[in-house]
Order: sequence, then structure tokens, then C-alpha cells
Amino acid sequence: MDDVLRVGGMDIRSRLWVGTGKYKDFKETKEAIEASGAHVVTVAVRRVNITDRSKENLLDYIDPKKYIILPNTAGCYTADDAVRTARLARAAGISDLVKLEVIGDERTLMPDNEALLEAAKILVKEGFIVLPYTNDDPIMARKLEDIGCSAIMPLAAPIGSGLGIRNPYNIRIIKEFATVPVIVDAGVGTASEAAVAMELGCDAVLMNTAIACAKQPVMMAHAMRLAVEAGRLAYLAGRIPKKLYASASSPLGGMIE
Repeated sequence: MDDVLRVGGMDIRSRLWVGTGKYKDFKETKEAIEASGAHVVTVAVRRVNITDRSKENLLDYIDPKKYIILPNTAGCYTADDAVRTARLARAAGISDLVKLEVIGDERTLMPDNEALLEAAKILVKEGFIVLPYTNDDPIMARKLEDIGCSAIMPLAAPIGSGLGIRNPYNIRIIKEFATVPVIVDAGVGTASEAAVAMELGCDAVLMNTAIACAKQPVMMAHAMRLAVEAGRLAYLAGRIPKKLYASASSPLGGMIE
């Protein structure tokens, strides 16, 4: 079955995308990434030393021939900061890809969508493949797609909260309207929630804290991999309609009177 995810002209083999923060060390990061089966791995440009290759570096543990490295602008609170950070990653030879984050509040880490839209317009014009982290607002999702973003990344819940998908109806609407991939980003806490995101029809799930902060990160990475695969298969297979009353599993026709 041809079920390859295509984003910005790239064929992506796994629908589970993973982050690289909060692990105890780079070795554990590498092991969890491998267990997740992820093809896309995101790194925070401002929090990880990606420019001084003379020192131990996260990128030493992520083989660029095996993984698509997705720089992100985590920690940026203005459009100018986010644009500058994306340009830094490109100048360092990392990628034209960018997971664009512009945070509006330190406590909630919710996105500043006005600044996000402003930064996305600039970066799209400069030829970046922009994947914006946004809230679960279908109108904002449409605006981001209209200016040329290659995917929409609505949050399930605040970053690192583990609350799961707080508004599945908005996620469904975003997916119904979008003609670019929809990747749920942030808020997933455990495997069943990753499966729900996929059963809603989302094209992929990106997560970090749920894996990195689990008691057994490598084991959780494997669980998330299985959940995303199961959710995707269930979506493609199609769930049965919900009914108020029972429906016998065995046909009633032909029964002995």
C-alpha cells in the first residue's frame, strides 16, 4: 500500500515525528529516535549548538543520511527572532526546512499567531519550506496555507502538558479544510492519544516530552511508533458508525426455529 507522506516535495517514511529535547544525554536521545522509527527529527536551533562542530553536538548522533533534520525556532518570541533563527539554520547548512514557532506567552507557550503569520510570509518568500506551529484555529490554519506554508501543525494541547487532544472537533475541521498535510504538534501524553490524532485523519504527529520524560523513554518511543501506525491503519480502514442500540454480531437469518 502506497501510504507515503509527502511534505514540501519530500517523501516521508514515518508519520511519527520526534523532538530531541529533555533527554538525559545524547545517547538516550539517539536510542529513543531509533526506537520511534521516525524519519523526521526536529532540533531547536537556539537551544542546541549546531554551528560549532568542534564540540560534542547533537547532530553527531543524528545521521543526516538516515533522518530528515527539521530545525525549529523554539524559544523565539518575536517574528524577527524566528526569521533570524531560521536563516541561521540555513546558513549553517542544516536545511531549508523550518518548523516555525513564535511563542506568545512564557507560561502557556501558546503561539503568537499574528507574529507567526508575519514570520511565515517572510520565510516563504525566501524559499523556506515552512511548517508552522499554531493553535487549533481553522481560520488561522487556512491563512497559513494560503500564504504558502507546506503543512499546518496545530497543537493538541499546550507544549509539554500531556493533556492529549483538547479539541478534536477543531482538529477535524482543520483537516477537512486543509489541502496540505496536518501534523498534530504538542500536548500528546501517551500512546492512545497519538492513536486518536491519527484516527481523526491527521497526517502525522510530532512529539517530544511524552517520550523524553517517560520513565522509560526508549520503551515509550516504541509504544508511540506502534500507536501512530495503528491509528493510521484504523483511519484508512474506517471505523464503524456509533449506534444507540445493540447490533448482534452473529446474523439472525437462517437460525433454527
